[in-house]
Amino acid sequence: MHNRLVQIVTGLLCFFSIPLMAQPIVVNPAIKTASISPNMWGVFFEDINMGADGGIYAEMIKNRSFEFQKPLMGWKLDNKPFREGAITVQNRQQANTNNPRFIRVQATDVAGSVLSMTNEGFRGMAVKKDLRYDFSCLYQHADNQTDVRMQLELIDTLGKTLGGAIIQPAVSAGKWSKFTASFTATATNAKAKFRITFTGRGSIDLDMISLFPEDTWKKRPGGMRADMIQLLADMKPGFIRFPGGCIVEGFDLNNRYQWKKTIGPIEERQLIMNRWNVEFAHRPAPDYFQTFGLGFFEYFQLAEDIGAKPLPILNCGMACQFNSAELVPMDQLDPYIQDALDLVEFANGDTNTVWGKKRAAMGHAAPFNLTMIGIGNENWGPQYVERLQAFTKAIRSKYPGIQIIASSGTDPVGERFDFLNQSLRAMQVDFVDEHYYRKPDWFLSNASRYDAYTRNGSKVFAGEYAAHSDSKQTAEKRNNWQAALSEAAFLTGLERNADVVQMASYAPLFAHVEGWQWNPDLIWVNNQQVIGSASYQVQKMYALNKGTHAVTISRNGAVMAGKDSLYASAVIDANTQVLLIKIANVSATTQTLPIDIAGVKMQGKMVQQTLLQHPDLMAANSFDQPDNIVPVQTTVLCKSKTFTYEAKPYSFVLLRIALKK
Repeated sequence: MHNRLVQIVTGLLCFFSIPLMAQPIVVNPAIKTASISPNMWGVFFEDINMGADGGIYAEMIKNRSFEFQKPLMGWKLDNKPFREGAITVQNRQQANTNNPRFIRVQATDVAGSVLSMTNEGFRGMAVKKDLRYDFSCLYQHADNQTDVRMQLELIDTLGKTLGGAIIQPAVSAGKWSKFTASFTATATNAKAKFRITFTGRGSIDLDMISLFPEDTWKKRPGGMRADMIQLLADMKPGFIRFPGGCIVEGFDLNNRYQWKKTIGPIEERQLIMNRWNVEFAHRPAPDYFQTFGLGFFEYFQLAEDIGAKPLPILNCGMACQFNSAELVPMDQLDPYIQDALDLVEFANGDTNTVWGKKRAAMGHAAPFNLTMIGIGNENWGPQYVERLQAFTKAIRSKYPGIQIIASSGTDPVGERFDFLNQSLRAMQVDFVDEHYYRKPDWFLSNASRYDAYTRNGSKVFAGEYAAHSDSKQTAEKRNNWQAALSEAAFLTGLERNADVVQMASYAPLFAHVEGWQWNPDLIWVNNQQVIGSASYQVQKMYALNKGTHAVTISRNGAVMAGKDSLYASAVIDANTQVLLIKIANVSATTQTLPIDIAGVKMQGKMVQQTLLQHPDLMAANSFDQPDNIVPVQTTVLCKSKTFTYEAKPYSFVLLRIALKK
């Protein structure tokens, strides 16, 4: 009767006495097997799936500087009655090679005429009632004889005004100036557009037409989308890897990511086509470009904001080997190497250095404390090793404290991987970056992957991983529980081998439901909402409960890595004396698991349980059901340090146990 009352009070299944025939799980917090890096669980950002423009970069205007391949893409002109040359695209190529295009508007005050241009945004614009919106643009006049007024309006799909302002920029003849204005939205709308209507008489040139919501992350003007960044901050990641990914390599070397072109004044940053614009024929994205309003300074700042270490990845002189396989000859590699050296100076140099001074000029005099840098992404072969050696020699010579992360290619097995793994370890790189996108069964069968790895030499960075479910993946069925549960099981092996694997990050990070190229993804968004997938919930459980040391956990004298469909790891937080046990049951049946906490005494009789579980492996979180698969916390009364846990079918659990100090 007493046990039944405990069940009612606690709201979950209780711990009872141990069945005589069951094999106990033995956890010994006194036996520490590995130190866990404080950076163990991080995040990896790449501008894929509209991750930056249209994603975390909160700019609402698409093609604000008219530098897309089609200069007026994203804009619709209304010129009635039609007047030739009312709005034209101009090009100052020789005067400004980074941002050469602008538009010239010839307004007229003829009664009944309409001259306007409407921007569609990134799959529309999400507008919130009572929120302020900040407009800005660069402008100039051809002469002093002008009287052009601009009516700014957010409009709904029927053309109804949702808020706006009327402005008349002061005459700025022959000189580019900046104009700003703000207004408040009068209604909420998911698919708004932005319209500028021109009245008066005269000519005006416009560039960098921009609109931002007031509620950016930390309320920074021209900043990031707060709800998306908050989900990252909630994970408390140990690091953030940026800016990619395949965009670092580029389709060819002209299309590669060049960090020096992403810093400084926004209007001087050179836009390029995002390589995901053309990558997949089944997911065309002709309007996918990189404006670099989100550049390396902003990445460093974001890392600092969320308490994560920055991990930038740089091009090694090789374009994507799946696309063009273009190489920089070794005798022309020095500029690429210098980019790496200059990046360290930009991040860490004092304000008297060339690049440290540039950082300070952007508003951050203190260093960003860069400690690691990645050279290349998913590159392979002897060509990569040769170039990596040149980078490594130069970086270690000038900055011996910077850790170097090197690519092991695209796959975790095979001849390419074996060659690179051997070569990189012979070079004594600090981290070998392993990637694995595989079916759930691969993750389950590889939970012991690192048990036999050498404990000496180069460490492993699990830089990109995701389970790709056997179920049909569509935009509406994203990351299912089968994938997330297999990841949870696999990560017990990473945690158990924390002396080998010292960093790990899921990939890709973000995806817009109307603009994705790749799935599954960790976090899904539309213009109004953001949801964490089941995989996000798994990653967050690990990141928030990493502890300081791995400790022994075994059953029948062996690690728990798949026998009887059970996977487990255990860590202790030496600072708080809390034991954290993670158990995945990937079977369809409840399993009774006796647990014996050896070598220590518990503090009190309460165990905190965080359970992530769903009976349907094909279930997923969605915008309609964002909390379909989320952790549920409960507290359980435990009689002693020897107890029984009932592991639900298809479940991942965290048991948090306070120990006596």
